[in-house]
Amino acid sequence: MLVRPASKVDVAQLVALMLDYIVDFYRQPDPGESAVTELVQDLLNNPGRGRQWVAETNGELIGFATLYITWNTVPVKQTGILNDLYVAPKMRGRQVGESLFKTVLSHVRDQGLAGLEWATATDNLAAQSLYRKMGGRVSPWLHFEME
Repeated sequence: MLVRPASKVDVAQLVALMLDYIVDFYRQPDPGESAVTELVQDLLNNPGRGRQWVAETNGELIGFATLYITWNTVPVKQTGILNDLYVAPKMRGRQVGESLFKTVLSHVRDQGLAGLEWATATDNLAAQSLYRKMGGRVSPWLHFEME
């Protein structure tokens, strides 16, 4: 298995994985292939906004991670938000998620960002276990949202 930055040759496979993540895993409405393709291409063309990494084996993409970059006012530095970490169901339990997470964390540290933040569903116990194993801790901050 290889974890590496996403590239233009990955767009079709990455979009398919992202649609699985959105529709099958999170049970959200299908945003359409063109919308997801636009997102992937925007990140490829504007790495200052965010980056994606892919896990691949034998030429097949089996997972991905998406890191968005934003400013954190308190330390007056940019910080990373891990918005997505997904591994294809058939490849889970093989440390693919760990490898993706470690790669993102290394990037955050290498770039001198203020830190790495992420959220996960309260019922996603597998993700919580991974994040604790990686050294993550539950933030004292509450996460709010609106639609």
